[in-house]
Amino acid sequence: MSYKIMQYHVKRKVKAFQFLIHEAGFSMKEAQRLVDRKRVIVNGKKLTKKSAWISGEIGIIQFVPNSQNLFPIFQTPDLALFDKPSGVLIHPTSQKTDYSLTHEVKFLFGPKANITHRIDKETSGLVIVAKDRKSERKIKRAFENREINKGYLAFVRGKLDKPLLIDEPILKNRDFSEVKLKVYIHPDGKPSQTHIYPLRYFEAQDVTLVEAVPLTGRQHQIRLHLFHVKHPIVGDPIYGISPKDAARYLDGLMSKEERIKLTGARRLMLHANWIEFNYQNRFKIYSREDFANKINLCHKIQL
Repeated sequence: MSYKIMQYHVKRKVKAFQFLIHEAGFSMKEAQRLVDRKRVIVNGKKLTKKSAWISGEIGIIQFVPNSQNLFPIFQTPDLALFDKPSGVLIHPTSQKTDYSLTHEVKFLFGPKANITHRIDKETSGLVIVAKDRKSERKIKRAFENREINKGYLAFVRGKLDKPLLIDEPILKNRDFSEVKLKVYIHPDGKPSQTHIYPLRYFEAQDVTLVEAVPLTGRQHQIRLHLFHVKHPIVGDPIYGISPKDAARYLDGLMSKEERIKLTGARRLMLHANWIEFNYQNRFKIYSREDFANKINLCHKIQL
């Protein structure tokens, strides 16, 4: 389990916020978050107001990180780069999540360390971590100002033999009653651009290895853009199959065998391969995983 309950006994009534800050040692922001997320239990009931007076048996549900010995491949006093394996979540999705990259980050660098951007669970590769709040703000600002560049590798369906710039706006889905996709191409969406460079075609699998360089940072941008130009990423169970099948996958109704048959792989064949950023000097760090040789994970897709 990722969380445990820290027990306290309070004899005299005290304001909840005062107790959390002065007695339990949380910052004002942390205390507010604990109350907002209903992680303070007073005599068996979840606290909903930080201004409430409390006494008696107090429980605080706290995140407890654990390690699976995943260490950064590069670090400075302010930041670290992890080479995340496919299948590892960035953040816990619930209190029952046993392990995520957040566990490793907090375990190694403490509670104020945070991951500064996201990649999907099945996407492997590089992730930047800030070791403190000041560094986190600085790195996130650099992402917003497009001062950090990233390059991905992907195996895509079909033969792609020319570089292309995909310039299609992406809109977040606000209505999941008909389509369960989180984002889709739409004129009202935010401007989104991705450069695609073909690297090698594998005739036996009818698959092309490409480098994808996003110029913007929209959710699922590379996956959606490649799907839009009819070269979906191998193994993608959302963008690249019919909406009906994607809905079945999202509802947990698709077997592993059926997914391989429909998508061509048991995982999303997308890898965050390099990242370029400023830290005193200009750095360009490459993943240590030889993703290009994972062609054996791609199966011939019968369309």
